Parts: sequence; C-alpha cells; structure tokens
Amino acid sequence: MPAYGDPTLILMMAGEASLELDLCAGYAASVENFNYDLGLIYYAYLGADSSLDYDFVEVVGSIDYDFDTLSTSASLYYSPEYFGDSGDAHYWSADAEMPLPYDLTASGHIECQYVDDNATFGFEDYTDWSIGLGYTFEVFDLSLQYVDTDLSEPGECADGCEERFNVGTSRSF
Repeated sequence: MPAYGDPTLILMMAGEASLELDLCAGYAASVENFNYDLGLIYYAYLGADSSLDYDFVEVVGSIDYDFDTLSTSASLYYSPEYFGDSGDAHYWSADAEMPLPYDLTASGHIECQYVDDNATFGFEDYTDWSIGLGYTFEVFDLSLQYVDTDLSEPGECADGCEERFNVGTSRSF
C-alpha cells in the first residue's frame, strides 16, 4: 500500500475500524531471469460501519527482471471502486537495485497514486521516491535512504511528507 495515503493508518487513527483483513489470491511464474505475478486483493476493514464503503478490491500485476548487474521491477495496482467510495484508483511503482563495490547495494524507487475523488479519499494524488544504499553485515541488513514526495505539509499531508533520511536495520531468518 502507498506510504502516505494508506487507509489503514487513517482508520486506525480515527478509530473507525479495529482490523484490516487482506485476502489475496494470485499466480506467479518465472522464465529464466524474468518473473511475473498477477493477483487479486480484497481489503476488509472490520469494525467499520458498512455505509462508509471502506472495503475494496484491487487487481495487481508485477514484473521483474534480473540483468545480473541490475535488478528491476514494476507493479501496477488498480481498483474500480477504491477506499471510501472514492472511484477508480491506480497505483504504480518501479524499483531498481544494483550491486556496488565493497558489498554495497544502490537502490532507487518511485511510486505514484491517482484516485478519481481525492476529496472523498482524503489525500491528493502523489508521487514519492527514494534512493539508497544497503550493506549486509554478517546476518544484518543495514540501509540509508533519502526519501521525498511531491506532497506539501500541512496543506496536502498532515505529517511525514517532507524530505528526510531513513536509517534502517533488519535481520532475515
């Protein structure tokens, strides 16, 4: 889901839903270094009044290709009747990752969301992007990212839309 217009965050803050339940079905396949994935997701917001029309369906398609020196991916989400009865919605994203010397990895990301009725949805259409560096130290993945969006505070977004650096660490099991 989009980082800035995520309905889950909005609902949990407003107290109008107690739980988001995502039901997913899909098909994925690979041909050499090319992968694709097609799916359907139903988002149910339990505890919310049904007249609010929070539940919605999305169709998802994604592709990725590994060029050995560069990995790329792109995805498209489409909903014919998005969250809160806000009309058609399109969300697309593209990512690239490239290994660098000294076991570093460079990454880039861009995403855009378009919703027919922004006033009902509660956010303007937006684009956000990031560039970053990653490093694996033993079993930990470390990251540093520069993140920004075309939304402005406080007019289009209450908080978290200005440019910033994110530092992260994770561990996979």
